[in-house]
Amino acid sequence: MAIVADLGALQRLPRIVGYGNAADLALTGRRITAMEAKEMGLVSRVFDSKQELDAGVAKIAKEISEKSAWAVMGTKAILLRSRDITVEQGLEHVATWNAAMLRSNDLEEAIKAFLEKRKPVFSKL
Repeated sequence: MAIVADLGALQRLPRIVGYGNAADLALTGRRITAMEAKEMGLVSRVFDSKQELDAGVAKIAKEISEKSAWAVMGTKAILLRSRDITVEQGLEHVATWNAAMLRSNDLEEAIKAFLEKRKPVFSKL
């Protein structure tokens, strides 16, 4: 486009794929295969067909939906925040987050379900 990428790709991409891969992709603008994207860590999974992709996504969505919505939301927030802070700051942040989440009934339900050897039934958001 004849300008430098300005929406954060140049700041985020090296953290995901490494400086060399990011420089390669940014400077050449070349297309990469799905397998190359997986090898770089740009994507976590590759499927051979749209049907396999749809089935794989449905499986992942089902697995996530069976977890505590509060825990999923918190995990995502902590992962995103932890990209930009030190480990020590991240540990402090997650401790604060978890202290707030102790008010949720989901932790108690998870422990009960584990002891009773059953799947937990978590609260809705």
